[in-house]
Amino acid sequence: MENEFVVGWGTLSLINAGLAQGKNRSGRNWFFLSLFLGPIATLIIVVWDKLPEKKE
Repeated sequence: MENEFVVGWGTLSLINAGLAQGKNRSGRNWFFLSLFLGPIATLIIVVWDKLPEKKE
């Protein structure tokens, strides 16, 4: 049971990283933040507006 929980939590962190990148935010930072916050991080990412793209 515990292994399934760890796999699910890690998968959610990867999904959150992808969502964050889609909103022009750091996927790496949100991955690690999601390891601690889990579904709360998902809610924050979904509710926040997309950042404007950076001009290089």
